[in-house]
Amino acid sequence: MAGPKKSVIVSYSSTKSFLSSSSWTQILQTLNSHLPLRNIHWKSASRPSIRTIHELDVTLVNLDTIRDEHTSQIPTTLLERPLLNIYVITCENNDLEAYRATVKKQIKEWHATVSARKNQEWLILHVVRADTRVQSGAFFTLKGSVLDKVRADFNTEKRERCVQLVWSGGTNNPAAWAEFLNKLRDGVLSAFESAVIQREEEVRRSEGQRQMPGWNFCTFFILKESLATSFEGMTLYDDALVVYEELEISFYQVLKEKNLSWFGTLISPSPTDDSAPLLSISKKEYRELILANNISVFDFRIYVLSRQCELLAKGGRLTEVCTKVGVFLSAFGRRLREIESEIPPFFIESWIYSSALSAVDQCDTWGSKVDLDAKRPAFNSGKAELLELARNQLDMLGIDKQFLPCKPPFSSALIVSKPENSQPKSIESISNPRLTTALKDQDTFYDLYILTTNRAIDLYAKSGRRKFALKLHGSLAALDLHRGRLDAALTTYNSLPAHYAPHSWTSLESAMLSKALDTHETAGKPKDREWIHVLLAFFKTYVESGGSELLLPDKSKVAYISQLMKTLETAVSDLDSDLFHPDHPALRVQTSSVAFLDENRDGSYLQVTVHNYLPCPVSIGEISVFLLGRDSERFQFTSASESLASGTTKLKLFCPIPCYGSFLLDSSEIRMKRLILQWSHRRTGHNKSPRSAAKDNNVLVRIPQDLLAFDVRLRQPPLVALGAPPSLLVVISTGRNEVSTASFNLSAPSVTFEYEGVTLSTKGITPPDSTPDCISLRDLPGDKEIELLIPHSDVSSFHSIKVTINVDYITASEPSITRSLRLTRVINTTLPVSVNVEDFFRGDRLFSKFIVSTLSHQHVRISNARLEPPDAESSGLSILACSSSKRGIITITPAQPAQFLFQINSDGPVREALSLNITYRMLREEVEFVVQEAVDRAIVESPSWKLHRIPLVSKLIQMLETDASWVEIYGISGELHIPKSPSSDGALREPVEVVKKMLQVHRHPDVPLGPWHDIKIPVDVPIMNIVAAACLSISVLRDTALYAGQPIPVTLTVHSSFHWGTSANDKERQYVMQYDVEEMVKEWLVSGKKRGTFVATDDGTFTVPLTLVALHHGEFTLPKVIINALPLTDVVTMGSMAIPNTETYQVHGAEKVLISPRGGRSTFVLGMGST
Repeated sequence: MAGPKKSVIVSYSSTKSFLSSSSWTQILQTLNSHLPLRNIHWKSASRPSIRTIHELDVTLVNLDTIRDEHTSQIPTTLLERPLLNIYVITCENNDLEAYRATVKKQIKEWHATVSARKNQEWLILHVVRADTRVQSGAFFTLKGSVLDKVRADFNTEKRERCVQLVWSGGTNNPAAWAEFLNKLRDGVLSAFESAVIQREEEVRRSEGQRQMPGWNFCTFFILKESLATSFEGMTLYDDALVVYEELEISFYQVLKEKNLSWFGTLISPSPTDDSAPLLSISKKEYRELILANNISVFDFRIYVLSRQCELLAKGGRLTEVCTKVGVFLSAFGRRLREIESEIPPFFIESWIYSSALSAVDQCDTWGSKVDLDAKRPAFNSGKAELLELARNQLDMLGIDKQFLPCKPPFSSALIVSKPENSQPKSIESISNPRLTTALKDQDTFYDLYILTTNRAIDLYAKSGRRKFALKLHGSLAALDLHRGRLDAALTTYNSLPAHYAPHSWTSLESAMLSKALDTHETAGKPKDREWIHVLLAFFKTYVESGGSELLLPDKSKVAYISQLMKTLETAVSDLDSDLFHPDHPALRVQTSSVAFLDENRDGSYLQVTVHNYLPCPVSIGEISVFLLGRDSERFQFTSASESLASGTTKLKLFCPIPCYGSFLLDSSEIRMKRLILQWSHRRTGHNKSPRSAAKDNNVLVRIPQDLLAFDVRLRQPPLVALGAPPSLLVVISTGRNEVSTASFNLSAPSVTFEYEGVTLSTKGITPPDSTPDCISLRDLPGDKEIELLIPHSDVSSFHSIKVTINVDYITASEPSITRSLRLTRVINTTLPVSVNVEDFFRGDRLFSKFIVSTLSHQHVRISNARLEPPDAESSGLSILACSSSKRGIITITPAQPAQFLFQINSDGPVREALSLNITYRMLREEVEFVVQEAVDRAIVESPSWKLHRIPLVSKLIQMLETDASWVEIYGISGELHIPKSPSSDGALREPVEVVKKMLQVHRHPDVPLGPWHDIKIPVDVPIMNIVAAACLSISVLRDTALYAGQPIPVTLTVHSSFHWGTSANDKERQYVMQYDVEEMVKEWLVSGKKRGTFVATDDGTFTVPLTLVALHHGEFTLPKVIINALPLTDVVTMGSMAIPNTETYQVHGAEKVLISPRGGRSTFVLGMGST
């Protein structure tokens, strides 16, 4: 059957001589080079929107070659006849005589012929040479041109049908052709629209007669289809599709009315109908069958589908082609099932199989000519669906031939269940040779099945439809299982769930896991780690879906899961090492936010709730919860258990390590023999399943402090001697425990601890055993503090050190439990006080003033400060404290430092360092001691309170920390007023009140009690080469009055001493000195040698007379005298002459002189003015 016309026909006509000339040949070639027409916009009055024709082929034919029009009873396409007729004239533009004589007559004859034709437009083309057009266009031409005459004679209906082409031989000027091409485009569209309007009117008239006798659907179909073929020729594919859709609707109406008299039977299958290409319209004479009213419904539907798919392909809508074919094959296949007994065996399966594959091949052919780009994934998806439809036919054929079992996934393609013991059908009627060969041989069938499935998998994967590709992988695994290829099937079943899980395809994942378990059992493989992982994954799918969406066997779900759990328990017990599995949803551990203490031993309990989402109990060996503290501290709470019932189980977990504070719930685990299920409870950036939503919020667990538990604290040693090897005081508190053995070690960055040099400070304790790595203690009594002094390396460059203490101890009551405690303590390496010294040299005496201030916000209590010589038997050296021995305890605050003054007498310079010893303690330590003493006295009176001693002391200290108002009163009188606080616990309420009353009457004892710390600071006595004493003495009687302006004789005396220098007692040593009397220009005028040099000797005196004149009256201090040593000429230091250090003190520094105003009379003459 011939296809529709592919182009629009335009006829041309002229004189025979011109049409046979070379000029016309050139013109025709040039005109063809401007074709096809592009970007045509058709605005039809019968259509609401503008249609755009991107490209329209035009065929130019000679009018004489077109046969005369005869009326035909068979409607054809509107493009079989010319839509536009062109007449070409070539006379000169100013040759009016030739036009009147011959050309006009020729045009009239042509016009009479073409104007009689329906739905055809005409156009007159006047071709002139470029050199003659200028003359014909002269301004003063009065007769007019040939073009004007043609327009006047033939233009009608106010429409321009005449156009001029200025032709220059051998050139192709697009501008010269522009007007003609526009007229050509307008003429074609005008003729096409009029033809369409007429044909649509005929279609409406025919459709309106459908209820009248004699109306024929097939004739109506051919008539209306001519519109579709016409639109197709104009590349208006969407309009052509609309026509076929309307024809389909009309056909469905005929079906509804059950009036199929214009058709043959539903199907009259020919020998090759089951394998013929579906989308080929040339395999049968469909149009002749329609006209003969002898076409079957089967062929008619295929013809309409083929035409629709061809139009979709031309429009680049290949994805819709695949969809339309798939829907048609499925729908019409079901229709054929209704008459399956009347058609050859396997016709339906063979037809759908062959049609689907041929449609895929045809789409690939069309797709090679189209740029799909972004549409390619959808196109591949459509082809994959067709291949899967073909594969489904193989399922049905394979089941019938008993090549495949009649069970899922193969039986899912069956529309009607296959009766048991049914006999296979004959395959003789199948004309597809490849399918026939496959149905004769089982292995060939399997190869074809796998090939078709893999093609569909590949296209599904390219289209991004992973779920469908994986489903087909599962069917291949089922085929391997049926063929006895258990290893290949097991490999596939094990690999598929990992692809389903990220997409939450629970049903498919469960089905694959169940198949994997069954295949594993069938293959008789050992239940190893891989099997355990598969089973756990299956339990996961069961829990996440609640068991409702799983494709389980027909057995009871509870019995099935219980049996698998028992098998799991046996399998994990046979493992050679632990198997860890993270975050399994079958079990969930939930902890309480607060732990509680064990009152009788070290450790704490944590209440946990275990949720078992499986329908059967789970046997476990141990459950553990891990808490994370500071510095990566981890604490494990454990509990042994035998079984977790389905639902909720509450357990109490114990941790023997005494820890306290707030901890982060880090992880939990449940041990099932060799299987360890682990859950992480720390916050992550990924959202999990709803049952693990608790992981999205970190859980904090608070553990109260156990004041009676084993503890290790660090303190500064009782004596800190600067310059001596440093040490650290370790205080071990046994609390309630009698400790059999305890070993510990200390570690800190850049610090080395010397365990072998440890010193035990507590009496009655077995001496420790020390090794280079740790210190061990034995037989420690309960309620005892053991103090150990451990030397360490220099830490003077640190303000504080962070010490990690690792302790392992075993109590006498629980010898089987070794408690490992990891503590972190921070201890200050700097002293709590700072000491500044200021020295004053006075001849052979030295006064040293020490200023002691606190380095923190805490108050420091100082009991005594002593400056001691290096050796008690040091001859010629004596130190006197310039304060009363009954000074008492001094409190240093951040705003109030303490001062201590000492006088040092010696026979010469002091070469060795002195020692400043300060006895101190922090106010907090003193108050804690006072509280402990009061508590001990209260316990003596009430022995039953002894068990509450440590909590009672801690409670009172805590109450003191809430308010500092008691500090001032305590510092004055010693009374300790405990601030009010919320009511205490029932057991502590009465003891707290009793101790508070005792503390309120406390007084500072005359002799300080309690622990004190000593600081030993080396003090170097500075070397002063020259000590000069300058004195200005007035050389008048003491009672003599001095007046302003009066010259006052004074004597400057400088006494020098080398007692504190390197030249002590060297009478021959001399230094050149320079003196300078201070200028006090507002009070004194100094006259004389006020600046000069002199030679200083040990215990020598220099004197010089001066005169002072007071500039006004008042009480003034005498000028200061500045004395410096000049550089030594015989001593060179670092390339320059050395200058001996000198200290000068003013002997007259505290003296003042009273200057009286000068007495006398003064006469003043005042002008009184004129009278």
